[in-house]
Amino acid sequence: MDNLTLEDVNSKYLDVLKELGNIGAGNATTAIANMLGMKIDMNVPNIRLIEVSDLGQAIGAEEEVVIGIFLEVQQDVEGSMMFMLDIPSARYLVNKLMMTDVSPEVPFGEMELSALKEIGNIIAGSYLSAMSSLTNLVIVPSIPYIAVDMAASILSVPAIEFGRFGDNALLIQTEICADVAINGYFILMPEQDSYVKILSSLGISI
Repeated sequence: MDNLTLEDVNSKYLDVLKELGNIGAGNATTAIANMLGMKIDMNVPNIRLIEVSDLGQAIGAEEEVVIGIFLEVQQDVEGSMMFMLDIPSARYLVNKLMMTDVSPEVPFGEMELSALKEIGNIIAGSYLSAMSSLTNLVIVPSIPYIAVDMAASILSVPAIEFGRFGDNALLIQTEICADVAINGYFILMPEQDSYVKILSSLGISI
């Protein structure tokens, strides 16, 4: 990417990146709506390529406690990915899924964390499926891992993993519109060769 900066990609190929986000959001909306048994909408207010070192600032307060669901990506694309969700949003989704009415202040139990892991896995898988459809690349996620901690701490783990692969990440901000607005972040960090593959498949010359 010597002759094409992140600013170039974000300005010249914004429509392509938005299409990726919109298809992923559509897939995720259908899957989550079926899972929860309710009507929901999902918007993609922001999608861009960003330096890994800027992720914390882009996502918000680093001291905020959030849910992080981390996976590795394999096959044609190799790297790491994460879905992040704030605690009230996570509690809302778990309550809907498990038909409970637990306060966001109550810590998540083992079954609730398992449910969150499945929700995150479905959302992340939806975006990977969208990317696979657009690029004709085979992209397979690993078994997900989940953590509840401050955003800075959660991001430090994938940052180390991401550092093994490259310096840039695809950041997709999502907004789930149900009874309440739910904000989440999907982060994909491909290794350098896979990064080139993805951009080339989307029509972005490197």
